[in-house]
Amino acid sequence: MSQSPARLCAAALLLLSPRKDCPAARTRCSSLSPRQTKREAALRGSCLPSVRGCCAGDAGLTATGPNRTVCSMGSSTSRLYSALAKTLGSSSSAVPQQPNQEQLEPIDPKELLEECQEVLQDRPARLHRDFVTLRNGISSGRHHPFRVMQWNILAQALGEGKDNFIKCPIEALKWEERKYLILEEILTYQPDILCLQEVDHYWDTFQPVLSRLGYQCTFLPKPWSPCLDVECNNGPDGCALFFLQNRFQLISSTKLRLTAKTLKTNQVAIAEILQCNETGRLLCVVVTHLKARTGWERFRSAQGSDLLRNLQDITEGAKIPLVVCGDFNAEPTEDVYKHFASSSLNLNSAYKLLSADGQSEPPYTTWKIRPSGESCHTLDYIWYSQHALNVISALSLLTEEQIGPNRLPSLNYPSDHLSLVCDFSFSEDPDRLL
Repeated sequence: MSQSPARLCAAALLLLSPRKDCPAARTRCSSLSPRQTKREAALRGSCLPSVRGCCAGDAGLTATGPNRTVCSMGSSTSRLYSALAKTLGSSSSAVPQQPNQEQLEPIDPKELLEECQEVLQDRPARLHRDFVTLRNGISSGRHHPFRVMQWNILAQALGEGKDNFIKCPIEALKWEERKYLILEEILTYQPDILCLQEVDHYWDTFQPVLSRLGYQCTFLPKPWSPCLDVECNNGPDGCALFFLQNRFQLISSTKLRLTAKTLKTNQVAIAEILQCNETGRLLCVVVTHLKARTGWERFRSAQGSDLLRNLQDITEGAKIPLVVCGDFNAEPTEDVYKHFASSSLNLNSAYKLLSADGQSEPPYTTWKIRPSGESCHTLDYIWYSQHALNVISALSLLTEEQIGPNRLPSLNYPSDHLSLVCDFSFSEDPDRLL
């Protein structure tokens, strides 16, 4: 009997159980309800070679070496990642090419969203957010706006193994359901362009699923990902960029390892020039994740300056409009923020436009509690070329009441960072304000 694409997708996400010698595996069954256990058993009966096969290499993948054992944090195709790592570590040939997307059976996003909601029916209701139409949002009405989503999704290995969210229930962090919360958030807002940080389940979840939803996918792991220090990790985390191929086509892709002065750092960025299928206009989209922690402000500033220098060249001095998404790990008071705000690339921060004066960032984009105390900061941004792009609307942030006293992540929100989502249109006169 044939199965629906959505059902096959769910089977792909759940069909491979974790290694038996992994502590996460030993506790897994006890964390599932009887209905979930029965469901997983049924889903594992379907094999999806085509989904597993589409986790082919992508330029920029860091191999973990032939002797490293990589097992999953929850249910995943970590054995596939290990095989990839061994191949890359022992071969001088180029990274394997991704399969022809036309050979992969597409998934209906509506059916997949329903699948996610079915899996999550025992969790608390998700938190409602509205789009706010901006006063100065200008749309000619001649062309469809495009939607951009920025999100640090929280690396699974870090969430379970390092971050120590002391108020977060342990069951909220289990990958078996958390992955569905992440996918549900993406499917709810249906971005045309999706920029993610802390992605450590790219090969077994996001690339195979999102490619079948019509996205072209690019991934760049950190050279020395902290995820690899966690027992039963799923490989390195990194930045990932996705765009819908029915809205854009790829013109060029640049993968950057950021420097601080002359020092190569552990932080990366992806910059891709896309062409809008409807308007023919070019757009440079960037995703990055700068160095974390207090005391590294000058380091982040140097990384930001390096990224701006690269973008100056890639956009030919802002001739190509920019959207830069990232977890900058920097409050608006830091130098790296000021460098972006004053750059010759003429960038503005989209979420400032939600404030009463249009000049203030939100009070927070991340809110969590660790042993060191409560952490509430604005660290995530969507920068855009204000001379060439208009912000039509932006997704409101969760209120303190919605987030609750235990903060993030939680049983109804999968990350310690909030997603940012904006609708943009191209300006009719892009040179007017340059």
